[in-house]
Amino acid sequence: MKYKPASKTKVYFLIHCAAIFLLFGCANTPQATEKQQVNTSSKDTRVVVEKTTLDKPGEPPHVLVFTKTKAYRHKNISDGVYALREIGKGSFVVEQTEDSGVFTSDNLKRFSTVIFFSTTGDVLNKEQQGAFEQYIHSGGGFVGIHAASDTEYDWPWYGQLVGAWFKDHTDVILATVRREDKTHISTIDFPDSWRRADEWYRFRTNPRENVRVLVTVNDQDLGEVTMNGDHPISWMHEFEGGRAWYTGMGHTKESFLEPEFRKHILGGIVWAMGPRANSDLNQPNTKPNLKIIAPLVK
Repeated sequence: MKYKPASKTKVYFLIHCAAIFLLFGCANTPQATEKQQVNTSSKDTRVVVEKTTLDKPGEPPHVLVFTKTKAYRHKNISDGVYALREIGKGSFVVEQTEDSGVFTSDNLKRFSTVIFFSTTGDVLNKEQQGAFEQYIHSGGGFVGIHAASDTEYDWPWYGQLVGAWFKDHTDVILATVRREDKTHISTIDFPDSWRRADEWYRFRTNPRENVRVLVTVNDQDLGEVTMNGDHPISWMHEFEGGRAWYTGMGHTKESFLEPEFRKHILGGIVWAMGPRANSDLNQPNTKPNLKIIAPLVK
């Protein structure tokens, strides 16, 4: 029997079917629903904002994690951002950026709180500082982690928001931290006494007069008494219409693997969100579940 080539009509039909199959197959791959990275450029800096895409009803509130550094850069920033994404699952959506251009009045309205995670140096210009002040005055939340107190020394308002500025630090050593406040959401599961390794910050002033101290560290463990035996390391306060929560812990990547520290951070974020978590502009009618969840381990 001689081979008869397929007619052009049959060939076109098969090609058409294959194209339809590929089209629908690609649309259903995991890549279509996973997190996306948005890259745009500005005159001075390159904007890199990673966001988790959640298009489902009941989307949790959004938090901005700001990690820009103009001085020392901590090696654990990527580990910390990873941990923040993990502990926020089901409670909030993390958007992380190194670009100060996102600090505009309109854009900041999208966030229930802004987290300065180991920022250093002068990271905002005057206009951006004004937008952030307006955000706090309108009820916004602030969370500072570790080197957030080593930031913006020429901006007095920021120093008051953080509570105290960094002075110097120890090496990574073991020291005992003690829970001073047992009722705050960020210390409910915090040990009464906990010996842990970190790089310990000493501050230029004692913030106690202006804040509610949550956790202290034993001065004598640091090699010398630098704060008259009273050394707050985590605290919070209501500030000019908004909320501010800070911890000086979190220098090492191992910190963000500690369940106790993760719960401490999560509680601080949840508290700083305050009422804005129920009126977040990303999902105006959402009242997310903000209970403390068991942290995962990387």
